[in-house]
Amino acid sequence: MGVRWTGLLHGLAGNTAAPADVLLRLLGHEDEWVRRAVARRAVVPQEVIEAVLVHPDRHVRSAFAENGNADPDQRARLVDDPAPAVHLALAHGPLAYRRRVAPLPDWAYERLLDHPRGLVRSELVTWGPTPAHVLAGLADHEDPVFRQAACRAWDRLADEARERLLHDEGPDVRQAAARHVCHEDEERTAWLVGRLGDGWQVAEVLARGRLTRELAERVVAQGERLAAIAANPSLPPDLVARLAVDPDPRVRLQVSARPELSESERAAIDYTVGAEDRLSTLDWVWERREDAGFLRRCARSPHTWLRRSAAVCRGLPAEAVELLAHDDDFAVRLLLAEFHPEPPPELLFDLYLNGTHRAVGMLVTRPGFPAAGLAARLGDCPDPRGRRLALRDPGLEPELLDRLSRDPETRADAGRDPRLPVARIRELLAGPDRDAAAAAAANPALPAEDMRRMLDRAGVPEIPVNDRTIGC
Repeated sequence: MGVRWTGLLHGLAGNTAAPADVLLRLLGHEDEWVRRAVARRAVVPQEVIEAVLVHPDRHVRSAFAENGNADPDQRARLVDDPAPAVHLALAHGPLAYRRRVAPLPDWAYERLLDHPRGLVRSELVTWGPTPAHVLAGLADHEDPVFRQAACRAWDRLADEARERLLHDEGPDVRQAAARHVCHEDEERTAWLVGRLGDGWQVAEVLARGRLTRELAERVVAQGERLAAIAANPSLPPDLVARLAVDPDPRVRLQVSARPELSESERAAIDYTVGAEDRLSTLDWVWERREDAGFLRRCARSPHTWLRRSAAVCRGLPAEAVELLAHDDDFAVRLLLAEFHPEPPPELLFDLYLNGTHRAVGMLVTRPGFPAAGLAARLGDCPDPRGRRLALRDPGLEPELLDRLSRDPETRADAGRDPRLPVARIRELLAGPDRDAAAAAAANPALPAEDMRRMLDRAGVPEIPVNDRTIGC
């Protein structure tokens, strides 16, 4: 089976109009990635789900376990799978980017928590997207790893459970619990700093934990982790002033973004925010993410870090959205486009067409991305990204669609368009451009009989009518 046929069948596996019999045949294909593509579809027909759940290739079953679009009740059936690797995929959870995935039913988590393999149990409570109410129920578990995991659901725990965890016999459990209260507890902050040593977690404690004067002076005198402690709300004012003139620009930047400073005090600090600097959202801004008046002030701040932090907050008032949409800082505009529930359409359009960051390619999926009128606006654009956007126009003329389907830079994108005539889809399938052919195979306008003929030509065997499931 050549690369071309593999690409065609992979495209067919993702075709939203592919009937169950086509997908069942693809599950029997020799290429593992084609089989996995069926299990990862956004919509998997029930008949195909039944075949996936008993497929002889555990990688196919694991792919379905990680399918965040699949019904969690269907995914949960894999708890009874014979392969621990499939259970591990269930425990790890769906591969999702910036979106919520429906959790498994509670009974499935109970079964996985009792799994005979420690790796599965550990994955579930340490890294998996286990719901908070499930984790909270582990606060009194006999296994310290489970009690440590319960600390991840700190807000769900009763005061009595929190106290028990803070005084747990296991030091790792006490450490996990202490991190949730160190912002108001000097003693536990000092204990955490001593316990963590040079570990990566100590920076978070120094940035958030309530500091004794002695600890603050010692850290500043040592000259290490200064960028972390410079952000600490409890750092004494005289030490803040000392770090405001520290030779390290990272330290000065942290001081400049402290919440108690006025804009004139920020401006007096020699700090810079580079266009490529990756800065996390300021905690003290995020805590007031629904405070419109406060966010309005942040959006007007000369400090880029404050404006970037405001840009990700849903409570940003309309006039601040408009202001940040024209900000001089590219990251401010990109964050606004990525996170605001109603980003300005022209901002999305401009960033997609002119931005160079890899994230701009995903902006077409954001609500409000413009569509109407793009064909007239971009049909002859010299930039292929612009011509691709013309395909989003619901009023796209058939002549322009045909031309874009023959343009080497836009042919593959046009090949997926269901408005493309079937005759042209067939031409792309038979043409020399492998990417365009794979896109045409994914076109929902492709007739089912064409799909079946494609499988015949590829040598993919038919599934007998009375045997619509595959293996066990």
